[in-house]
Amino acid sequence: MRVALINPQFRLPIDTRTTAHLGLAYLGAVSQKRGDTVRIFDADVEEQSVEDFVREFQPDLIGITANTPQVKQAWRTARAIKSVRDVPVVVGGPHPSVASEGLDYESAEKPWVDIVVRGEGEGPWLEISDRLEDFLRDSEDTSVAALMDPEKGVWNDIQGITYKASDGSVYRNMDAKPIADLDSLPWPAYNLFRMDKYTNLQPATDHVDGARSFSIMTSRGCPYRCTFCSQSIMPIKWRARTPENVVEEWRHLVRDLGAEEIGVLDDSANIRKDRMYGLADVLIADKLNHVPWIFVNGIRANLAEKPMMAKLKQAGLKRTAFGVETGNVEIMKTIDKHVDHDTIRQAFKNCKEVGLETIGFFIIGLPGENRQTMQDTIDFAIELDPLIANFSMMTPYPGTKVYEIVKREGHMLINDWEDYVFFEQKARFEMGEMTADLVEEMYRKAYRQFYLRPGPVMRRAKTRDFWLNLPRNMRIARRTFFKKEEKSELRRAMEAQGSI
Repeated sequence: MRVALINPQFRLPIDTRTTAHLGLAYLGAVSQKRGDTVRIFDADVEEQSVEDFVREFQPDLIGITANTPQVKQAWRTARAIKSVRDVPVVVGGPHPSVASEGLDYESAEKPWVDIVVRGEGEGPWLEISDRLEDFLRDSEDTSVAALMDPEKGVWNDIQGITYKASDGSVYRNMDAKPIADLDSLPWPAYNLFRMDKYTNLQPATDHVDGARSFSIMTSRGCPYRCTFCSQSIMPIKWRARTPENVVEEWRHLVRDLGAEEIGVLDDSANIRKDRMYGLADVLIADKLNHVPWIFVNGIRANLAEKPMMAKLKQAGLKRTAFGVETGNVEIMKTIDKHVDHDTIRQAFKNCKEVGLETIGFFIIGLPGENRQTMQDTIDFAIELDPLIANFSMMTPYPGTKVYEIVKREGHMLINDWEDYVFFEQKARFEMGEMTADLVEEMYRKAYRQFYLRPGPVMRRAKTRDFWLNLPRNMRIARRTFFKKEEKSELRRAMEAQGSI
């Protein structure tokens, strides 16, 4: 079959990183292994319209990914596809996976969407492809209406999907089990992307050719359930690839694709410290430690012991992030982080002592905050003094505990999924002492207080990458330090495509 996978345009500032979509890379690899002809259309980097792409490629099956701020653009994309071709459209990703809020139904009920995949997509996607191929081979009427005829029962027993029958009825099948053996997955199909169109993984910090920057997944799932994290919609069972399997792909990225930077995208890579030691040993033994790599999403501070961090540094690790979230002791107790500030201090100290760069993730405006608790977070960031402090205003994503708290006790200031972009400079809710003006004020203050100190400026100014990235970082600083306009040009352009 001819299979298309689409990443709809995401409303990003021009200076934000744009990297190949790892989820689509895995689905593309699954389809290629199955024998399909596969194309990936990433609207963030493509010049042609999705309509022209579909007319040209004539796919038999289309999959569209969607996170929360992207989902309406996914629907617009589906509508555009259906205007030029009668083809089954499948939508998946984090947003439609939130079945607890009915967000699978929300997408499935759209007239342009036929099937929704909830959770990990590789298994359901493979079954959908197999069923569709059988249907196209055996049926005289191969229209989507015939495919979705409830009497045919094509989709009745595929786990992990919600689908709309041709009579308009929507059915939610039972959940699919998480993939137990991650070593069984094919490597992400980066050959399907125009890699020269992407930035590197952390473009504000590093100056690396985007075509030589690759992501890798070594584990999935997270046993923790922080109140603010959308990981809570995914399997709680943590599963990992073996070090040998990871390094086999790592070797491919370095020696076959010319990787100059590798980013580990796991949500909780260091749950098992013995696996981290094993990975480091194999990277060193295979002489792959000359290529710098980073933990993009961070690791657990309570599992970042000094000997392990030293070993990872020896294996090529350049930088890691930690989710600090808050500098206030009482707020920390409310977010189910299960880590204390002394442990976080020790993790940063361990990294600095072995020569690793650090990034701290901090949240301004968690439920229960006030001016003083937010100032505590700023002060703690300054005390920890990471290379990069990444402050974001709390965005209550559906499926998280914070979302339920705000709906129950606060006042949501947004009612459009396209406003759920956590790196924009707008408060998303008010609650208790937290007004929107206060949260936005403290957010801008956090960046000014942290970065407009002599230490960070001098430290960054000593690096070559600082000067190479200076124009980009000046634009980011202007956008971050000062109050943002209500709507960006990109937002207005997307709205001009019509309501959905």
